[in-house]
Amino acid sequence: MPRDHRPAKSIRVLLAEDQGMMRGALALLLGMEADIEVVAQVGAGDAIVDAALIHRPDVALLDIELPGKSGLDAAAELRDQSPDCRVLILTTFGRPGYLRRAMEAGAAGFLVKDGPVEELAASIRRVLTGETVIDPALAAAALSAGPNPLTAREVEVLGASADGATVADIADALHLSESTVRNYLSAAIGKTGTRNRTEALREAR
Repeated sequence: MPRDHRPAKSIRVLLAEDQGMMRGALALLLGMEADIEVVAQVGAGDAIVDAALIHRPDVALLDIELPGKSGLDAAAELRDQSPDCRVLILTTFGRPGYLRRAMEAGAAGFLVKDGPVEELAASIRRVLTGETVIDPALAAAALSAGPNPLTAREVEVLGASADGATVADIADALHLSESTVRNYLSAAIGKTGTRNRTEALREAR
C-alpha cells in the first residue's frame, strides 16, 4: 500500500471552474503538490458558498465567468459567510476593471490563466500567509488606468443609455452612428470589467 507523503496539515482548496476539462486539469496539477489538497470542485457560481461551508477550504480558487453567479459575487459572499477562507481569482479575463471589483469583493489575489504554471501553487501558499498576490502586468494596467478608465465620450454614451434607451435612441440623441455607439458601449464594458452596459454605467458613476 503506497504511503501518503502529504504533510499532516495540507492547504485545503476549493476549485470553481465551469469548464470540466480545465477544472480537472487544475485539480490534477494542484494534487501533485505535497502540501495542497483539492477538497471540493464546483462548476457553477451558486454552488461555491455551500461547498465552502461544507468542506471548509483554506483557499477558494475561483473563475469569474461562471453559470448561476459570478466568481466576484461569490467572493463577496465568502467574505461574509466564510471569512477564514482566502479567495484567489484565476481567470481568462485580465482586465483592470475586474481586478478592482475583485479587490472590493475581498479577494486576496488575482491571476490570469496564461501565467506560469508554477505560479499557481506558489500563489495559493502566499495568500494563505496573508499576502495579496496580483498578476504584475494587470496591476500595472490598473494603476495606469486610474480610478475611472473611461473617456469622456464613453461616459457620455453610457449616461445616454440609462432608462433603457436603445442604441438607436442613443445614436439619435448624440448624433452618432449606431455602429459608433456600439463601439463606445463595448469599450466601456471592457474597460470596467463588467458584463453589460447597466453594470458599466453603475461602475462609471
